[in-house]
Amino acid sequence: MLTLVARRLAAMVPLLVLVSLIVFGLVLLVPGDPAITIAGENATEEEIAATRDRLGLDDPLLVQYWRWASSAVQGDLGTSMFSNRGVSEAIAERFPATASLTAVAIVMALLIAVPAAVAAATRRGGWIDRTATLGTALGVAMPNFWLGLLLATGVALHLGLLPATGYVPLDDDPVSWLAHLLLPGFTLGLAAAAELTRQLRSSLIDVFDQDYLRTARAKGLRGGTVVVKHAMKNAATPVVTVLGMRISVLLGGTVVVEQIFGIPGLGQLAITAVLQRDLPMIQGVVVVTAVLVMVANLLVDLSYGYLNPKVRAQ
Repeated sequence: MLTLVARRLAAMVPLLVLVSLIVFGLVLLVPGDPAITIAGENATEEEIAATRDRLGLDDPLLVQYWRWASSAVQGDLGTSMFSNRGVSEAIAERFPATASLTAVAIVMALLIAVPAAVAAATRRGGWIDRTATLGTALGVAMPNFWLGLLLATGVALHLGLLPATGYVPLDDDPVSWLAHLLLPGFTLGLAAAAELTRQLRSSLIDVFDQDYLRTARAKGLRGGTVVVKHAMKNAATPVVTVLGMRISVLLGGTVVVEQIFGIPGLGQLAITAVLQRDLPMIQGVVVVTAVLVMVANLLVDLSYGYLNPKVRAQ
């Protein structure tokens, strides 16, 4: 298992370097000149030139990249061009909100997907199976921005059951923290729940047709025992793969959901940085998001070692 961990960590290094190069290059292609934005539209050529020199924008691209990357490795992602605040500090302040939203979305997706998939797989062809199939199609097709607006208007504003906007840190009030995240978490996690339900149902059906499960049933084991102790672990591998792939989608979806529900997370920070053309902030947010996705994929790879002993032996 340690060999598997070391191999996966080693593979992350060149990938992270490649991601940083791509992010640095693409950000520089964004239209507009940040020096003009900072100095002001009415600034003179001398003032704009002084701003570019102060920001190091006239240096060769490789010099700019090396200066940024060497600092990023030490945890310093630079300084915002507009607020003069450290990018790492701003991201650390906004990260708990986004992490909380993503975690709640994953938990809600699993709470919906696992019972629905088990019920559909154990009653193939029945009305529960057909209802679950229809529900997964609707869940995948429904845009999260439309669902978010619908929930914020109907559940929060008209019915007053849950808060419509805002975020409360977990340390301040756990109950209020959860109340503020239920609607955005459901909005973000519904599509993931639909995809996980579809995948888990298919995997369980394949496992139910295996000979060892027929033998377990023939020995008189109860249906719940067969599903929990024998079927779920063998059916979980493709589901874990889908869940790992959905992490990047969930993190990307926070940009829209945070705007709808007024959550001060990385999504709002990224939008503000793009509108201001704050290059260090954009680079910092994208790189941190890429690292989070790679860590999630690493955890998925490690879970394979738990679910499949053959992987640990490689």
